[in-house]
Amino acid sequence: MHILYLHQHFSTPEGSTATRSFAFARSLAARGHRVTLATGRYQGAETGLSGAFRKGRREGRVASFQVVEFDIPYANAMGVAARGAAFLRYAAAATRLAFRVKPDLIIASSTPLTVALPALLAKGLRDIPFIFEIRDPWPELPRAMGVLPAPLAPVFDTLANLACRQAAAVVALSEGMAETALARGADPSRVQVIGNGCDLDLFGPHIAPWRPPEAAPWEVLALYAGAHGRANGLGVVVEAARLLAARGETRLRILLVGEGAEKTALIQQAAGLPNLTFLPPMPKRDVARLFAGSQIALHILADCAAFAEWTAPNKLMDGLAAGRPVVSTAPGQAARLLADGGCGIAVPPGDAAGLAAALTSLVEDPARRAAMGAAARSLAVRQHDRRLLAARFAALVEAIPTAQPALSKPAHFAISGRR
Repeated sequence: MHILYLHQHFSTPEGSTATRSFAFARSLAARGHRVTLATGRYQGAETGLSGAFRKGRREGRVASFQVVEFDIPYANAMGVAARGAAFLRYAAAATRLAFRVKPDLIIASSTPLTVALPALLAKGLRDIPFIFEIRDPWPELPRAMGVLPAPLAPVFDTLANLACRQAAAVVALSEGMAETALARGADPSRVQVIGNGCDLDLFGPHIAPWRPPEAAPWEVLALYAGAHGRANGLGVVVEAARLLAARGETRLRILLVGEGAEKTALIQQAAGLPNLTFLPPMPKRDVARLFAGSQIALHILADCAAFAEWTAPNKLMDGLAAGRPVVSTAPGQAARLLADGGCGIAVPPGDAAGLAAALTSLVEDPARRAAMGAAARSLAVRQHDRRLLAARFAALVEAIPTAQPALSKPAHFAISGRR
């Protein structure tokens, strides 16, 4: 079938951001489907396309599918008005594309929530079914963080309700996200949890290690690679580094890799600290080498109760795939995963002293670090291999009734709201 995959923040592994849609689109194409993926220009992403934009777009083959990239810049540091304009411009461009290519099925991957607009219009006017993927629950998450503009709240609520109720299937990245879909009226039989996965080819013990020149040979490296924004709460890492430096701890160096609206303030906050290094965003392949040269993975989120069940960060999966013990400040599902898998330590969000203590305990016990790292890689292989999740996603796609019969519908496939 012809699948139109809408994801405004798409990237290949050459970029520094998430690659889930790349893996899923490639899996669908490998099963014989024709896939067209529409994206914008997301800061830190690499679409695989080059050359000039013509009439606001460029397109070409990437891996085994077609990518259409609209000349619509977006960065996390943008203000509310600029973000909103970028979201609406993408929704308009994606709508025009949907009516031009006439796909059999649309996959609308949110955020932004406005990606649901082209899918809803295509369903209403052309009866094209769509799958709604919830990567972050909107407007629940921005409302919980206190950043949802009050005048826009009813609009976002209405759009989220329509997307959840009209979708042929809803894919959520966590059980908590699935609950938000059900609360908005999604049919329970159409909701499925397919979490974030581990790229076991990109990360792991087979990757050649790299350490930055600032790192001394004897230093244990604790690595955070991701956005430096309000939701990430990286101030606690700076404060933990300050506590460790005050104690004369010279065996540990913390690496913060990435970009975001808070980075400048974080650098100022960390001025003079000898044990904290900031690095620019880098391609996923280079992050994998840095993980191979590090000994601890950091999974940091701000102190917001909603993050406990409503997030599914790639940083956690990357640490598991790399075979590194994970120190997390996220409660809820992340903390349970680390405890049940014996592959890391969870500390309360915002607890700099607890974070410093967890890091010190791993620095002092190399055998424990090695055991947790082995458990992390084992968990990644057994339960979170992205190839297995991509196959589940493809099976769900092929189970959606369309005007064109799917290539290989599974015989007894049922969509479940639990797993």
